[in-house]
Amino acid sequence: MTQSLRLDRRAFLKGIGGATLALPVLDAMGAEVSDEIPRRFCAIYTANGMSLPKTENELPEWSWFPTKEEKGEFLFGKSTEPLKPFRKQLSFMGNLHHPSGPKSDPHTCSDMWLTGAPLYNPKPGTYNTVGLDQVIAQHTKQYTRRPSLILSIDAGTGYLSRTGTISYGLDGRPIPAENNPRRVFDKLFRADRTSLTAEHDKLQRRIKLVDAVAGNAKVLDAQLGKSDRERMDQYLTALNEVESQLIASEKWIDIPLKKQDFSHLNLDASPEGEPAEYYRNMFDLMALAFDADITRTITFMLNREDGMGISDTFPLKLGLSKTHHNLSHATDKEGQLQFAMYDRFLSQQLAHFFERMNSYKDKNGTVLDNTIVLYGSGASTTHNSHNIPTMIAGGANMGLKHGQYWRSDQEYRMSNVYLSILHSMGVGVDGFSDSTGTLSGSIFSKT
Repeated sequence: MTQSLRLDRRAFLKGIGGATLALPVLDAMGAEVSDEIPRRFCAIYTANGMSLPKTENELPEWSWFPTKEEKGEFLFGKSTEPLKPFRKQLSFMGNLHHPSGPKSDPHTCSDMWLTGAPLYNPKPGTYNTVGLDQVIAQHTKQYTRRPSLILSIDAGTGYLSRTGTISYGLDGRPIPAENNPRRVFDKLFRADRTSLTAEHDKLQRRIKLVDAVAGNAKVLDAQLGKSDRERMDQYLTALNEVESQLIASEKWIDIPLKKQDFSHLNLDASPEGEPAEYYRNMFDLMALAFDADITRTITFMLNREDGMGISDTFPLKLGLSKTHHNLSHATDKEGQLQFAMYDRFLSQQLAHFFERMNSYKDKNGTVLDNTIVLYGSGASTTHNSHNIPTMIAGGANMGLKHGQYWRSDQEYRMSNVYLSILHSMGVGVDGFSDSTGTLSGSIFSKT
């Protein structure tokens, strides 16, 4: 094990117990506090790029990026047509890239999507850097029961370059994701003193095990291979996440949750079942979590790169001829049409999510008005790290001006978009990853 695993990690675990958490925003605190905009962030990732059909296949109407304008406004293509009702609440962003993308293994594009890290040349002893969502979570967690909610089609972390999560912590390590609707619901809405006590007892037993392992680190260093050390590090990262969530829950245990209607949920929905049913229930849980202000930071990985995970078979379940990854490699007209039809399916799920968030109201607008939603992929077409498909929705109360297809003749850094998101969220940092500044003259007014 590394030195940080023996010492720094254990110090961090013990230090968490003394952490403090601010009270929730209450009306009794005064209008200047209770009327403040609840700034939220949500990142939704789809693997393998989007369908951008070749010119010779004559399918311009099926391009994910808009290809036509009318009266100064972009026209939705068939693959994004389900999002038309939200024209004034979303924008497409073109010609974006991560400078580290072309230099890295193309299968790592999901790993770097929210980090922009130089995965082709990581610092010794590291792999990735902190993700945008976790930077935001550090600034929003004082207002909520949970610092962040991390979801994925496949639970856990997967493994390096084929991760099952898009969230990376402050130490650059992947944070495990949850994929079971019932477990998500229970963690969000059913915490009580009895379950918290039981979880704490279980956690203490796990910490003792970690301490025992760390005490014999010198022996294990000689016995464990690289993959085993990586698994142990992922275990410790998960342990940190569990403990921080328990502490947050304890602080809020006497504060009642907002009363909500859960009758539309199917908590038995599963990735093994009908794809739309599963996605819509996961999106419903996300919208409910935002509405109840349980968290203000959510990530959801819809599928994994390179044909990994159960979602690769979703197109087959929908009646298409090939798996998701195989469709993304199609160059013929029929194959690229079917790939675009799967993009349309994903747009339908996204439209459902936006509709839910518009139906929930904050004091000063809808939940979507107070949430910046980032949707996209780490590649444009399969393994192409240029012109990353990007859509940003919501955030009207944070100054975002929508209804645009923003792009430029030159490539812009994705991290500049992320810095603009941070500033819109009220996070006053000077930079993020390899950013060179904010994105001026775009959809962002607070740059």
